[in-house]
Amino acid sequence: MPRSKTPTVSLEEAKARFEAWRQNRKGKAAIPDELWAAAAEVARKEGVSRTSTELRVEWNHLKRRMAAASKASTKPAPATFVELVAPRPQQLPECTIELECRCGKLRIQLKNASVSDLAALSRELLESAS
Repeated sequence: MPRSKTPTVSLEEAKARFEAWRQNRKGKAAIPDELWAAAAEVARKEGVSRTSTELRVEWNHLKRRMAAASKASTKPAPATFVELVAPRPQQLPECTIELECRCGKLRIQLKNASVSDLAALSRELLESAS
């Protein structure tokens, strides 16, 4: 049987965490999610009634947190659809290509050509030169 990737929390450890949080909290701050997760884990082993009494949390809140945690762990995340939009071809207003070699000069002037057209022309010129 494979072990859980999350470490198990004992009732005493959870109780110590809750006490430390209560001593350091400011005002009426809500119980953090990591403490609720620890309480839910302990309640699965020790029972909701004992855990709620020892940790001094409401039984109903703990029960709801346990139900939410079990639904989240057993229910796979729904698949999401991501639309990939190809970028529109970029138009170059004007482009001049000048090539020079031993045999002479070549000047090509393009207007409203796309970047892919320029790339194709460059490939053709390189292949014909070699």
